[in-house]
Amino acid sequence: MPTKLFLCAIMLFSQLSFAQDIITSHAIALRGEPNYPADFKHWDYVNPNAIKAGHLTSATTISFDNFNRHAQRGLSAPNIEATYDTIMVENLDEDNVLYCLICESISYSDDFSWVEIKLNPKARFQDDKSVLAADIAFTFNKLIDQGVPFFAKKFKEVSVQVNSPSQVKFSFAKPDKKLLMDLLSLTVFPEHFWSKHDLAEPLNTPPLGSGAYTVKDFKMGQHVVYQRDKNYWAKAHPTKVGLDNFDFKRFDIYKDSTVMIEAFKKGEFDINIEYVSKLWKTAYTGKNIEKKYINLEEIPNQNPQPMQAFIFNTTRPQLSDRNVRQALGLLFDFEWTNKTLFYGVYQRNYSYFQNSDYMARGIPKGRELEILTPYKAQLPPELFNTEYNPPKTDGSGRIRRQMRQAIKLFKSAGWNLNKGKMLNAQGEPFKFELMMWQSSMERIAIPFKANLAKIGVELELRTVDIAQATNRLRDRKYDMIVHSLGGGVHPRTDLRLSFQSKFLDSTYNNTGYSSELTDHLIDKIIEHQQNLDELKAYGMALDRVLLWQYLVIPQYHSNSYRVASWNKFSRPAIKPRYASGLTTWWFDAKKAAALPKRNALD
Repeated sequence: MPTKLFLCAIMLFSQLSFAQDIITSHAIALRGEPNYPADFKHWDYVNPNAIKAGHLTSATTISFDNFNRHAQRGLSAPNIEATYDTIMVENLDEDNVLYCLICESISYSDDFSWVEIKLNPKARFQDDKSVLAADIAFTFNKLIDQGVPFFAKKFKEVSVQVNSPSQVKFSFAKPDKKLLMDLLSLTVFPEHFWSKHDLAEPLNTPPLGSGAYTVKDFKMGQHVVYQRDKNYWAKAHPTKVGLDNFDFKRFDIYKDSTVMIEAFKKGEFDINIEYVSKLWKTAYTGKNIEKKYINLEEIPNQNPQPMQAFIFNTTRPQLSDRNVRQALGLLFDFEWTNKTLFYGVYQRNYSYFQNSDYMARGIPKGRELEILTPYKAQLPPELFNTEYNPPKTDGSGRIRRQMRQAIKLFKSAGWNLNKGKMLNAQGEPFKFELMMWQSSMERIAIPFKANLAKIGVELELRTVDIAQATNRLRDRKYDMIVHSLGGGVHPRTDLRLSFQSKFLDSTYNNTGYSSELTDHLIDKIIEHQQNLDELKAYGMALDRVLLWQYLVIPQYHSNSYRVASWNKFSRPAIKPRYASGLTTWWFDAKKAAALPKRNALD
């Protein structure tokens, strides 16, 4: 065979060997296939004929001082995301499935090394200028340069190129389907607006977006009013039919939750989701409730839950010892707290993947045991022979057994109880601070503090505003917080932000915990997103390893959404599987006419 012909044959064989299958679709699923075909008309859980009318007034105790939710200081206005659209959107009946909105279709390689986005020619910003491929590339680069640091770290090996005004392509140095899907969830910024603003800085005026609502009126830190854009480009899009049903959405800011509830009952606003069980049981009384002007509902919530907990900052010297963290956890009396403060409505958390198939119950066996056995020397022995459960009391408030256990654990870590104080070898007392940004958490922390004092541990309770809390989280200037970790129908790739060593400087890594084993398990979770058997084994292994490190003191979860609403709404017959369904409600003029006169507008 001539040399030239031989070389051509080799090149052809090489090209065929590395040929990629290309998928073009209106949707993409992390696992399995999307439920809805390309020609679907609307989500199953919406009413496509829902009335577009009326006002929805809500309230919050979280203030705001700007309109940029990406700013690295300050707090953005509630619901500002409603002014923007994303490339693709989630369906609330499916887990990790995206459908085109700004895009008309996507094409990607079967190894997920690249994705090309073909834009919907109808997509417009609110000034009626077309959404272009250049806007998507600009958004990505803007977030890399001026967004929060974890974005640049997460997408550092991704490149973007504009192929035409309507086509843009992302390429991945390390193929990753979830990373690809995360990019497809991006909000798209108009380059002609944001090129004049620093994304890291607060924005004092409402931004130009592409979403269903625009900012009509606001008073910084007091209220913001959104108006439905009647010229919204996507109002007939199948992912939007039956949603965005109110002409106006108003959010009022209150400084106190008790005052806020009283205002709700008087008719100052329309709907309140109640997270505090005591308030749900005791505060929602009065003539407007008795006369059924206000509905009180517990909408079922069987979704997988994250680990809500007291979270230790393990980078603090006094909290770096596992025995100390275990000891402190013994002094949180959930059973007494639930009975006395919560009217028995909560269930205890015992997993980072609560209510899912990935909870580490029993002892490791099968594939999970195979995964963990090579690391046996660096893991607590009890991990292999004991089912993890948080400590349990009889609910009487008497916890002498737990106190004895805690003192013993402190002693093993070099601390001793002396004259009512827990002291180290240098005579320094054990003290730490719980930082909170919700005042309602204080009543839960106060009994915990009292129990700790019984073994000579001093806990300082500090409630700060959300802005100060955010800054302290970014700077890791805290000992303990109350927050949530984990969760999801399946273990997600964003677990790396919360637990991997390379994201220790991330605001999401609340515990500051770092280990090669945890890094490895999360890498495998990311690798096996498509292999449910392996995903389950690695997910349970990660859950078990984290639990036995006592990084948190597990708190509790509820199996319902507690919703109080004035009787002016109607809704579809079914709700989405993974949400409360409030976004599908609409204004019912007939019901509203039967209500007494209120300050909240109908």
